[in-house]
Amino acid sequence: MKKYFSFLLISILFLNCSSDSDSPEENPSDSMYFPPISGITWETKSMADLGWNESEVQPLLNYLEEKNTKGFIILVNGRIVMENYFNDHNANLPWYWASAGKTLTTATIGIAQQEGLLSINDKVSDYLGIGWTSAPTNKENLITNKHLLSMTSGLDDTFGDGNDPSDLQYKADAGTRWAYHNVFEKLQDVIANASNQTFDSYFTSKLKSKIGMTGAWIESDEFNVYWSTTRSTARFGLLSLNKGKWNSEVIVPEAYMMEAMSTSQTINNSYGYLWWLNGKTNYRLPQTQLQFPGSLIPNGPADMVCGLGKNDQKIYVIPSKKMVVIRLGDVANQDNPTFALSGFDNELWQKINAVIN
Repeated sequence: MKKYFSFLLISILFLNCSSDSDSPEENPSDSMYFPPISGITWETKSMADLGWNESEVQPLLNYLEEKNTKGFIILVNGRIVMENYFNDHNANLPWYWASAGKTLTTATIGIAQQEGLLSINDKVSDYLGIGWTSAPTNKENLITNKHLLSMTSGLDDTFGDGNDPSDLQYKADAGTRWAYHNVFEKLQDVIANASNQTFDSYFTSKLKSKIGMTGAWIESDEFNVYWSTTRSTARFGLLSLNKGKWNSEVIVPEAYMMEAMSTSQTINNSYGYLWWLNGKTNYRLPQTQLQFPGSLIPNGPADMVCGLGKNDQKIYVIPSKKMVVIRLGDVANQDNPTFALSGFDNELWQKINAVIN
């Protein structure tokens, strides 16, 4: 009898083990993929595997070319599903990010805060000294790093986008007014002073080289603008999709990235820390104090976060679809130059939806 029960027990254990080993395994192509830090290797995923509507691809490509696109990439789970170049552009040529590059400053601030070099709640004057604006000292001291991240410095945007003290005039107390302004670039000076090195050096060592990005910051009309290939832009989009993690390495703290990609203040629901947020109940736009009802990009996924730059530079990150979409190029509508959002966003997502849904 003992032998019988021993045999029965062994048989049950064997059956349990067999059941586990025979269970369907996760398809490796459904896991998150990160391209190697160097080289041109980058895994792809076919539209057929994703069940996309391939008959709608050519209309999308035609639209992109007509709208002056240079580079276009769609990643799903980190793999390239679409990669197309138009209008004399190619995979090796850089293009400017414009204000979509604000998100690079956001990420670098998060790294510096994690390293204890700064806090987003600190006064900007703690790092730049008194007199970095022309505001009265008591008003200047209200402005924190977080106010620069959220575009709520209270400085007067009607004086233009220059960053000399004479350009930075008091308009309202920090935190009481949302206004899109290039004063965010002062955060790069904050990082430089906090780290005792140039912003570019810190950014390169802590972020750019960690994820295999190429490119450079180039001064243009007093602005520090990032230029890179479309694939390097996609690398940053992939890092952002994964909440600051690249493979198993944390580049930007996850908690900070989630905070940066959430509503940062109560004035503009559709703005985080230099990221635009889709799917909110209302939004505001650059150079206006008007509030508009509805979602930023109605045709876009509700959970989409966006890096939006002048002349239709686009970084779209969509967590629910594990997707990143990059569009770089000239302004889509030549008669309507834009600072960030434009009608092109909604039109483009109508075309993308026809392919992916």
